[in-house]
Parts: sequence; C-alpha cells; structure tokens
Amino acid sequence: MSTFRAVRIDKTESGTTAGWADFDDADLMDGDVDVRITHTTVNYKDGLAITGKAPIARRFPMIPGIDFAGVVETSSSAAFKAGDKVLLTGYGVGEGHLGGFAQKARVKSDWLVPLPAGLELADAMSIGTAGFTAMLAVMALERFGLTPNDGPAIVTGAAGGVGSVAVALLKKAGWHVIASTGRPQEADYLKGLGAAEIIDRAELSAPGKPLGKTRWGAGVDTVGSHTLANVLAQTKMHGAIAACGNAQGLDLPTSVAPFILRGVSLLGIDSVMAPRTRRLEAWSRLATDLDRDALKAMTTHAPFDSVMDVARDIVQGKIRGRVVIDVA
Repeated sequence: MSTFRAVRIDKTESGTTAGWADFDDADLMDGDVDVRITHTTVNYKDGLAITGKAPIARRFPMIPGIDFAGVVETSSSAAFKAGDKVLLTGYGVGEGHLGGFAQKARVKSDWLVPLPAGLELADAMSIGTAGFTAMLAVMALERFGLTPNDGPAIVTGAAGGVGSVAVALLKKAGWHVIASTGRPQEADYLKGLGAAEIIDRAELSAPGKPLGKTRWGAGVDTVGSHTLANVLAQTKMHGAIAACGNAQGLDLPTSVAPFILRGVSLLGIDSVMAPRTRRLEAWSRLATDLDRDALKAMTTHAPFDSVMDVARDIVQGKIRGRVVIDVA
C-alpha cells in the first residue's frame, strides 16, 4: 500500500491543530483520478486553515491546500490518462475534500484542468487560485464592457497574490493601474509589475462618505469592508468594481448612492465553483496574457517542509506576491 506525507489538521476541544502525518491510499476520498503532486502554493485561505483563525476545514482529519499541480498516476476517466499534467483550484479541495499539501491526491476528473500549453507545473502554482481569481475579475470587467479608455483601474491589496496578478494583467491589457497597498516598501515591486501609481491603503480603509470625487472607472478589490465601500464611492459613472476578497472584513458599509446616482456596478467573483467553460478560458488566457517576467518577479519558491511556516506568514501579511511549494 502506497504511503505519502501530508499536512494534517485535526479538531480539538479548543480549536484545531496542524502537523505532519503519513497517509496511505486507503485514506484518500472518492475520485476517479489519482495525482502525484509536484507543486502546490499557499493562499490566504490556506493560512487561515493552518492557523485555525477561521473555520476553513469542514471535515477532520483534513489535508489543507486549495491548489495543486502534478502528474496523473492512475485514472478511470476517459478525460485523463497516466502521465498527463494537470492542475486543480477550488471545488472545496482543502476544505471538505483532502487537499494539496500532500504528495498525493485523489479527486474527481471534472475538477482537473489540463496544464495549458506554454505553462510548466511550477508556473501553474505560481498563478494558483490567486492568479485564477485575478483573471476571472479582469474577464468580468471585460464582459461588462469596460476598456482601458474607461480607466484608470484600481487594485486594492495590490502586493498580495490576487493583487499582484491583477496589476500585471491589467497593465498587459493597456490599463493605467493604480495600486493600493499598506506596504510602501513594495512600491518598486508594484511599479515593476505595471502599476502607474501607488496609493496608501489608509486613503481607503477608514469610514468614508457615500460619494467621493471620482478617481477610477474600474477596479479589482481584494479587501472588502470600508475599503470596498470607498472604492465604490469614488468610481466613475457607469464603472464597475470586481470584488473577490475580504482581507479587511466581510462587511460592506456602503450606501445605494454609487449605484443609483452614478450607475456603478459591483461584480462578484467566485473562483471556487466557477463554471468549467469559464475556468478553461481563464487558464488559457493566463497562459498567454500574463507577462512571464512579471510572474517570475512576483514568485518565490519554498520546500515542502516550509509550507506551514509560509501559511503562518501569509496570515500575518508577510508574504509578497506568490509562493510556490516544491512538493517533489
């Protein structure tokens, strides 16, 4: 029987604990494809799961990790065969289904995406859920009908994973990008990704007025709460903001004023259960639209043994851009 190493989260009377454990094939959950994981990555949600700061894990024991990339070992699905390179983001993996902080996973074939041409497995995890979410947000703005002529575009939480990729994607598409961050030391990093202006998050994070002076026509918000409320209040007539995060909070203390007086729209982004057609489109575009130099600049690599340390650091706001975990 095959054994493999993984991070294990267990339920305790006082919360949860996370540590290393050995699993075997009998521990794996239902699925028609077994994948040998070569790379994973650490998202904010993974950090919350490891630290127990939010109830991300919904069954126990749980292997966290909402993303992984690897090579198919066995498959009973006609869609994949042994040796195929695949990636997975979302679908409750790492929450209700054993996840990617492991050397092996068994999942449903419908959840897997073939590795797009031009990407390596490490690239896929450099992008991960964060980059996938950013691409979905940019696509939503495009479907709404916005173009760089309607700009500028604001990106909040810009030095984080979603924000970093959003800055790079919007710049590549021709937008004038305003990056909001609480880390002024990352200004050169963000300008290197394509930000034309840097503003301090303090300009947006405090309670504000229902309407403010218009500053941008589009945006990607990863923060929520007062930040999103202020971003909406300063959006131009008939602009739109794609919302995909809650780093500041789940609340939205706004009014109807931006919506009924300026025709502003709020576009919700769901990366976990995104339809497969949109998922495939997003990954295809990420393979072509995301500048590789920018992707390299926002990425660091770390060994599998460090995954829990990285998870703790991301919750404390110490991580810039993306971290690829080399499981192999």
